[in-house]
Amino acid sequence: MAGPTTTTERGAPGSRGAKGPRAKGSGPKGSSPARLAPRWRPGRPGGGRRALPGPRAVLLIVIVLGLLASGLWLFYGSAWLRVEQVTTSGTRVLTPAQVKAVAAVPVGAPLVSVDTDGIEARLRRALPRIDTVDVVRDWPHGIALRVVERTPVLLIGKGGRFTEVDAGGVRFATVDAAKAPEGVPLLELAVASSPSLRRFDAERLTVEAVGVAGDLPGRVAEDAKVLRVRSYDSITLELTGGRTVEWGSGEDGEAKARALTALMKAAPKAGHFDVSAPTAPAASRS
Repeated sequence: MAGPTTTTERGAPGSRGAKGPRAKGSGPKGSSPARLAPRWRPGRPGGGRRALPGPRAVLLIVIVLGLLASGLWLFYGSAWLRVEQVTTSGTRVLTPAQVKAVAAVPVGAPLVSVDTDGIEARLRRALPRIDTVDVVRDWPHGIALRVVERTPVLLIGKGGRFTEVDAGGVRFATVDAAKAPEGVPLLELAVASSPSLRRFDAERLTVEAVGVAGDLPGRVAEDAKVLRVRSYDSITLELTGGRTVEWGSGEDGEAKARALTALMKAAPKAGHFDVSAPTAPAASRS
């Protein structure tokens, strides 16, 4: 027979009649139900619908679009701001007509649509005498062609004609004797029996000669008639008045140019100048 139920057994954990502490708000008395986050429903205020732009915003958009349309019409559609004239500057041997013909600027086209890079490339390709060229829009109706021509420092003769060479070694034009530029020395390669040909061929020696011509002081360059190359270490100059200059190799060009300038001032009546060793220049009567 079972004994009487004790107080301890009634309150034991796991028993059906056991009552634990009541959770706050979970009981029927004095409690409020848990609130859930409201669901988003289309059309509710604050539900994420974008507001339509106001009258001021619409007006601003209309104004901006109108300005863009007016700008496009002004630059592309109107009779204003179109190419009406083409000007050139900087030409010496070339004529403005030659430059304009090659440039082929589209007169009457909208100024903003002119392909300036294409014109520059066309001029350099067709006229190698041009060293640099800038094609500039000259508002409101012009295109300016600003040319810098190459300056020859040496002439290479062949078959009665002369090829002009600039300080960078670029052979940019061949002209008849009547059109050969004055004050530019003629290159003479006298290297047929030179032992230096084993190491330096005629093309390399020509490059050295161009370097020497580019290093000459201004007054000497104007007076130079012939630049003669016998070997890599033997480059000489013939000047007006029967004067000669022993330059040596093409090395130390700036130092040799300074030494030659000082030597000519110190001995203006000398006929021969030797700057092959620029630290010990020498001058003599012949």
